[in-house]
Amino acid sequence: MREEYDIKNLNPRKNPYAVKTKRQVTININTDTIEYFKEMSSETGIPYQVLINLYLDECVKEKKKIQFV
Repeated sequence: MREEYDIKNLNPRKNPYAVKTKRQVTININTDTIEYFKEMSSETGIPYQVLINLYLDECVKEKKKIQFV
């Protein structure tokens, strides 16, 4: 085993999944909305934050528009 490695030259290829990485944000969400996704989480076994992310991804893919009432 080497004592030192040149990390920059170890794997010069870029990560093909780097574009799909997530970024942490802080957002205020209504309590009722969080409870809704937590209920769905208990039914599906999928963490509620993942469910929220999946829903938002679906909105982006379908280019849903917000309807203000």
